[in-house]
Amino acid sequence: MNAGFGLIVRFTLRDAAAADGFDELVARTLEGIRQHEAGTVAYVSHRVPGEPGLRVFYELYESRAAFDAHERQPHTRHFLEEREKFVRQTDVTFLEHIDGKV
Repeated sequence: MNAGFGLIVRFTLRDAAAADGFDELVARTLEGIRQHEAGTVAYVSHRVPGEPGLRVFYELYESRAAFDAHERQPHTRHFLEEREKFVRQTDVTFLEHIDGKV
């Protein structure tokens, strides 16, 4: 594997109902990612203990091109459009690979 391309995304959700809707949207999106994205190495969503309105994603792609392909997928486009009704704030941190074990 080359150096890869990664990011961490923090989603601050509007309320408890939004959290439920967001989690359902993520589950449907992950179905598409699992079936159609060979270049997606890891796409993991996390709850944060004690912070029910926060979700953190860790995403790792084989390359920037694989990330760009992910962004063009219909399931990703749907997620990006629909998430707005659940999310109050989105913070994205892009990552540069230094070293590690995959």
